[in-house]
Amino acid sequence: MQTIKQIVVSASLIVVALGVSGCAGMSNQDRNTAVGAGVGAVAGSVLTGGSPVGAIGGAAVGGVIGNQVKTTK
Repeated sequence: MQTIKQIVVSASLIVVALGVSGCAGMSNQDRNTAVGAGVGAVAGSVLTGGSPVGAIGGAAVGGVIGNQVKTTK
């Protein structure tokens, strides 16, 4: 069972990385929101043992945090 969780987490991280690489036309704030939501979804799922509610909650919280992060160039 642990191996399946590792595969799911690895696959999720790969999907997030590929999704972020397609964000060339996005503003920094939009990109931060997308990254925050992806990382939050994975973290929420892992912390709640694979619960879909945990993934959705993590995505929501991560998206809000990512949206509020200010980056400078």
